[in-house]
Amino acid sequence: MWTKSLRYIDEFVYMGNCVLSSGIRRLLQVEQILLPDNAACLSVKAFLRMCDLSFQVEMRTNAESMSPSGNVPFIRCGKFVVADVEPIINFVQTKGKSLSNHLDNAEKADMKAYISLVNIVLHNAELYVSWCDKTTLQEVTKPRFSSSLPWPVNYFLVWQTKWQVQKKLKSADWHNKSLEDVYEMVDNCCYALSERLGTQKYFFGDSPTELDAVVFGHLFAILTTPLPDNRLCSILREYQNLVDLCQRIDVNYFQKQADDDIEIENIEMIS
Repeated sequence: MWTKSLRYIDEFVYMGNCVLSSGIRRLLQVEQILLPDNAACLSVKAFLRMCDLSFQVEMRTNAESMSPSGNVPFIRCGKFVVADVEPIINFVQTKGKSLSNHLDNAEKADMKAYISLVNIVLHNAELYVSWCDKTTLQEVTKPRFSSSLPWPVNYFLVWQTKWQVQKKLKSADWHNKSLEDVYEMVDNCCYALSERLGTQKYFFGDSPTELDAVVFGHLFAILTTPLPDNRLCSILREYQNLVDLCQRIDVNYFQKQADDDIEIENIEMIS
């Protein structure tokens, strides 16, 4: 059965740029993982925890090369290997686990629209800041990305990944945007999310949905990732209900289940 295989033996969520040594695992993830990858990994972890599915996490320096899409995170469940946030969510749903069964069709369409907004704006913004902002690229992205790689492989992979990210942003018509344009889009996205959340506990009432998991991943990563220019974090902190949502999910699904490899409750938010 799906539940037994997922809970006990067969699932691994691979998150890159970390090693398996338990003494330094968390430290290396915090210091090495990039903002977009951290957001994706946190989204999947939050989703699996909200579904009450136990899983094991393995940190690999070569996780991207092991992934079928070249991205982290990915899961292995039995003979299935699935990568990226949305495909993982869809895969889990095909096995009978969903956080949105209680929603009607209109609400499900609304939820998918907001997930699409988050993926388009926040994910692209994270890529842009990490790879297109010269200061962040030099001071954060390059050191983190290449720290576990030997020369000249590290130089080549940084160049290759930068080219791939720029190609992706160009296809989304983000390549000509300025940093100020990006910050404005993030602000507009946060405003839309804040308005949708309002005073509710979660986006669709008293229980979390896939949208809450995806939003948490991006926002918590932004709140906890130090950058040379922390305007992303400053923008988010203008929306207190979104910050409260992140803290609520952290408390309910990470601090109360602090038995895995990453002690997320010990990661400080940036003021």
